[in-house]
Amino acid sequence: MQTRNKIFDDLGQLMTNAMGVAQGAKDEANTALKSMMDRWLADRDLVTREEFDAVRTMAQKAREENAALLARIEALEAKG
Repeated sequence: MQTRNKIFDDLGQLMTNAMGVAQGAKDEANTALKSMMDRWLADRDLVTREEFDAVRTMAQKAREENAALLARIEALEAKG
């Protein structure tokens, strides 16, 4: 009876170790995939959300300034 329990204990330990190895392989594959995707995205010259938002804010400000200048020019031309 002791031998049978020892076999089950060894089998359980083997399965636990196998699951640990599988989890380690999964983590390593995820890390490698993330690294590969980061390199691929960096090669594409994509902008970050922060950069996009900053340029959008600058463009909005420029449009507002242009509209204000156009109104000022029209007012000056109306006087003259």
